[in-house]
Amino acid sequence: MAGTEFGGHIGRTYRDSVPWWPQPRGPEANSPNVVLLLLDDVGFGSLGCYGSEIATPNIDRLAGRGLRYTNFHTTALCSPTRASLLTGRNHHSVGMSIIANADSGFPSKRGAVRQDAGTIAEMLRGEGYATFAIGKWHIAPADQTSTAGPFDQWPLGRGFDRFYGFLDAATDQFHPELTYDNHRVDPPAKPEDGYHLTADLVDHANSFVTDQVSLAPEKPFLLYFATGAMHSPHQAPESYLAKYRGAYDHGWDAVREARLARQKELGIVAPDTELAPRNPGVPAWDELPAERRRLYARFQEAYAAFLEHTDHELGRFLDHLERLGQLDNTVFVLLSDNGASQEGQHHGSVNMATYENEEIDSVEYNQRYFADIGTWRVQNNYPLGWAMTENTPLKRYKQNTHAGGVRDPLIISWPDGIAARGAVRHQFHHVVDIVPTVLEVLGMRAPETVNGVPQMPIHGTGMRYSFESDGPSRKQVQYFEMFGSRALWQDGWKAVAYHAADTRYEDDVWELYHLDSDFSECHDLAARYPQRLRAMIEEWWTQAGRYDVLPLDDRRFAARRAAASARPDAVRSRNRVTLWGGCSHVPNGATPFVLDRSYTLTAHVECGPEDEGVLVACGSVGGGYSFYIKDSAIHHDYNYYGGIYRVSAPVELTTGPHTFTYTFRKTGTLAGVGRILSGDRVLAEVAMPETSRYFMSWGGLDLGRDGYSPVSQAYSGEFPFTGTIDRVVFDLEDDTEQLGDYEPQD
Repeated sequence: MAGTEFGGHIGRTYRDSVPWWPQPRGPEANSPNVVLLLLDDVGFGSLGCYGSEIATPNIDRLAGRGLRYTNFHTTALCSPTRASLLTGRNHHSVGMSIIANADSGFPSKRGAVRQDAGTIAEMLRGEGYATFAIGKWHIAPADQTSTAGPFDQWPLGRGFDRFYGFLDAATDQFHPELTYDNHRVDPPAKPEDGYHLTADLVDHANSFVTDQVSLAPEKPFLLYFATGAMHSPHQAPESYLAKYRGAYDHGWDAVREARLARQKELGIVAPDTELAPRNPGVPAWDELPAERRRLYARFQEAYAAFLEHTDHELGRFLDHLERLGQLDNTVFVLLSDNGASQEGQHHGSVNMATYENEEIDSVEYNQRYFADIGTWRVQNNYPLGWAMTENTPLKRYKQNTHAGGVRDPLIISWPDGIAARGAVRHQFHHVVDIVPTVLEVLGMRAPETVNGVPQMPIHGTGMRYSFESDGPSRKQVQYFEMFGSRALWQDGWKAVAYHAADTRYEDDVWELYHLDSDFSECHDLAARYPQRLRAMIEEWWTQAGRYDVLPLDDRRFAARRAAASARPDAVRSRNRVTLWGGCSHVPNGATPFVLDRSYTLTAHVECGPEDEGVLVACGSVGGGYSFYIKDSAIHHDYNYYGGIYRVSAPVELTTGPHTFTYTFRKTGTLAGVGRILSGDRVLAEVAMPETSRYFMSWGGLDLGRDGYSPVSQAYSGEFPFTGTIDRVVFDLEDDTEQLGDYEPQD
C-alpha cells in the first residue's frame, strides 16, 4: 500500500501512475537568518560602544545599525548562561546550576541540559532552518566529551547540523583542542605560522555560511557563534600586544573614571550615575609599588589586545556576510555570558590552574613570566582591579549576583527589521528572553514536543516590543542564584545577598536597590524599606521553588567536580584505565585522575635503538606530565605551575617490545616520590614535595605525542614517538581525598 500521505496514484506501471512530491516544509520566503554572537567574560564597560577605550569598531558597527541594551542580565556564569540562551528557560530548571564540569547528584545540578528543554537549534531545524555552531560549547558533561561519547549533549546531538570549536570551558588560543562535528581535529596551523583560534573560528563560520548560501540559498540559517574570547587565557598576536604597550600605566582608577564619563556621553547610563566603590581587596592604583603597577598593567594590555583582535576577526565575518548579501536580513544578537572574571585574583595569573587549585599566584611568580604575558608561553588572566574596571560602573564580578556578575552588554541588530539606528534601550531583560524574541521575530511558536519529548514551557519574555520604543519593560520578575549568592529583580527594584562559601545562609545580609534610579547599586535601601525587602526575599523563595533552584550549594568548582565522581558511570571513578595505541585525543574531563594519589603508569611499546619521542603527555604549558624517550633514556616530567620535576633513567633500546613504568607514591598530602622502574627495581627517583591538588590544566591527553600546548620544554614541537605504542595503562590507588570525600578548605 502507498499509504494515505501519498498524493498521487500508483498503478501497475509508471505509465498508468501519477507521481507526487510532498511540499517541503520551511520558513516563509525572506525569513531572516539568525546569528547569536556570544562573547565570554566581557564586562558591562568593555566594549567601545559601552564606554571603553579598547578599539572595537566592528562591534560598534553592529550597535550603530541596531540597539544597545543597558539593563540586560545573565546568570553570572558561562554554562548556565549558555543553557538559558539556547533554551529560553532558567538554568536551574534545565539542569545547569553551575558549569558543565560537575554533576552534584540533584536535578538542577546535572551539568547537562534536559531533553525536555529543547534548544533554539532543535526548534528552528524543525522549521526548516540550517543550524550551525561555532566556538565554545561547554554545556556537555566534561567526562562525556571524549570521542567515545555519549554524543547526545554535543552540538550535533542538540539540534546543530554542523559544529567547529571546543567542548570544554576554556582552551589555549594558540593550541586549541578542537572538535569538528563529532570528531577531534588538530588546528590547521601552528602559532609560528600565524595561527590564532579566533581567526580559525571565523574562517569556519564563513565557510559554513558560504556553503549554505551557495547550495541552498532558499534556506535561512541559525549560527550560534560563541568565541573563546574573552575568557582566559588572554592571548593575542604580537602586533596587537605591541599596540597596547604602556596604554594602562595610569591604572584602573583613572580608566574607570574615564569609562564612566564616556558611558554618560553615550547615554548608556544616566548623567547622575555613580561609580561603585572599589571592590573589597582592590587597592587604589596610586598606593601600589611601581613594580606591581608595571606587572598589573601588562595583564590589562594583553586583555585589550585580545579584545581588539577578536573584534577585527568578527569584522571579517560581518564583511563576508555583506559580500554574500546576507548582512541586512540577519538578526544579530551579541551578548556576553557574564561579567568580567575574578579568576585572575589579586595579582593576576599566568597560570589558569592556580585558581582551579584554590591558590593565588604570587607577584614574584608572575614577575618571572612578565615578558611572556599574552603569548602562548603562559595562560594569563588579569587581576581583580582590571576585572572591576571591565565591569564599570558596577560592583563585584562574574560568579556574583551583584550587577558586576549579571548586568552585561547586549546588542540587537537587524537592519531589515529594526528601523532604529544606534538607539539605546533601558528595559530590564534576561538571557532567557532571547529565545522567545527570536521566535517572535520569525513568527514561530516553541514546539510542544522535540524529538518526541514533551517540552517544558519557555520561561522568557519576548523583547520584540522593545525594537519600536524605549517604553516600560514587560518583564515582571527574575531570580538569580550562583554559589549561594542570590538576587531578585522586580518592578525596577533589586534585592541581593552576597554569600561567602562555607558560611551560614542565615547570616547573609540582603541589600535593596532601586535600580531605576541607582544604576550601579550604590545606595542600599534595605533599612528604609524593610517590608519591601521582606516581600522580595519571600518572592525569591517562591521563584526558587518554581524553577528548581534548591538545594542551595555554595561549594566551589573543585568540590562539585569531586562530587561528580560518585556517579555510577563516572569516568574518573575507574581504578584501571587502558589506552590502546591509536586512541584519539582525550579531553581533560575524561583523563585518568592522577591528582594527589598513588598510581602506576605503564607503557607497552615496540621500538629500536634509534627511536624516541613522547609516549604519553597530558596537560599544557602551565601544568601536566610527559613520559618520553630521548637521548637513550626514559624521562618523566611533571610540570608543576611551569616548574619541572624530572626523573630519568638510561635504557637499552634493543629492537622489539619494551615496557616502561613510572610510579608516583604519596608520602603526604600533595607530596610524593616519582620513580622509574624496571620490573620491581627502581632505576631512578625524584622527590616531589608539591603536586597539583585538584587541577593541572584544561589541556587533555595524547598518546605518542605532546599534541597541543607543550607540557615540557625538554623537546620541541609535538616530539612524536617514532616507535609503535601498543597500550598505556594507568593503575590508580584509592589513597586520594578527591573522589567523593572532598571537604571544603578554609
